Amino acid sequence: MTLNHFLPASSSSFVSFAIRSPRGTPSKRITTPIISLIISFMIIFNNPGFYTLFMSSNYKKFLIVASKKDKAGINITTALSQHKRKYNFYLVEKDILHEENLSKRKLASYDFIIFASKHKSEKQRKTLSIHAPGNWADALYGGKQGKICKTSALFLKQTFDKLNKNAKDYNLNDYEVTMECTHHGPFIDKPCMFIEIGSTEKEWKDRNAAFAVARTIKEMIEGFKENPYNQVAIAIGGPHYCQSFNKIQLNSNVAISHVIPNYINPVSGEMIKEALEKTEEEVDFALLDWKGIGKAKDRKLVKELLDDLYVRYKRTSEVNKEY
Repeated sequence: MTLNHFLPASSSSFVSFAIRSPRGTPSKRITTPIISLIISFMIIFNNPGFYTLFMSSNYKKFLIVASKKDKAGINITTALSQHKRKYNFYLVEKDILHEENLSKRKLASYDFIIFASKHKSEKQRKTLSIHAPGNWADALYGGKQGKICKTSALFLKQTFDKLNKNAKDYNLNDYEVTMECTHHGPFIDKPCMFIEIGSTEKEWKDRNAAFAVARTIKEMIEGFKENPYNQVAIAIGGPHYCQSFNKIQLNSNVAISHVIPNYINPVSGEMIKEALEKTEEEVDFALLDWKGIGKAKDRKLVKELLDDLYVRYKRTSEVNKEY
């Protein structure tokens, strides 16, 4: 479908608009006559097909994966199953992080994989969190060494927004809603993300937390739309919980995919290339938690690596001033 479905054909002069598409898919290019442009906009904006054209998604089929041993994951899938719509579940026997034998045949028919899981932390923080899976270095908790999974910055951004809203709706005021850096397994070839409840058995069994996460998944499956106007970024620096990036993901036009935390030191060019290649959308720039990268020599190294790869970069302070 093109804009010409809605426009009168009356001119030989044309303007071309490019719409952002995920990496590896043809970009949508739209042509519209100049002479009838003003009248045409009046027609277009009153036609629902216009919004379908601009905000369609390449993700049509979703699979929700959880472990039978994971109380949080089971509670989330149970909450989802109470909705009228039928969702596709894949319940595995092992801990998801170490489940390296997920059926490729099973995954092959789906466009995006959502892992519903518990989260554990030494400080036992009460969290609702999202992140992409993968290992920047050693595979201490499943996955493959130095390999990260594909993910969508736009999907993560919209999930984070909905998770924040649903946490408020379910009065989960004592929970911290946060992004985490890219970490742990499993490694799969499909675009994916984790959504988690943390960090003790009390939270894993919290029905309100499970329903908030389940509603978030439901809303994403039913309503995810690719916004061509978002700027897409990978992120570098800061701690495991992404306080500096949370605000930007939630309140700005920037959509963040993979995050390399400050405890991955030194950062390498291969890591940055991996983050770029494993982001479904074309990346516009690298977002830097400048003070959170480390010492002066660490910041200098990151800048040099980005320059060598011809990747633009912005500090979080710059982006915060823009919004």
